[in-house]
Amino acid sequence: MIDETAATPGLRHVATFCGSCNCGCPEVYLADESPAERRVVITDDFGQRVEMSIEQLEVLVTDIKAGVLDEVLTTSAH
Repeated sequence: MIDETAATPGLRHVATFCGSCNCGCPEVYLADESPAERRVVITDDFGQRVEMSIEQLEVLVTDIKAGVLDEVLTTSAH
């Protein structure tokens, strides 16, 4: 479910990655009032944020599904 919270005014929450702790897991939001090239906002637990277009997010998701980051994840697990 997508909702807007007081902690992130102007942003609609889409997803939290991890979510099993209260450490500030990475989250994805939609900024409906932002320019198209900055509509998607990804935050991390260090207070940083990345802003991108829906099209850029689509490319990112497609590449991840295709295995682009598999080697990184395998390497970091050792």
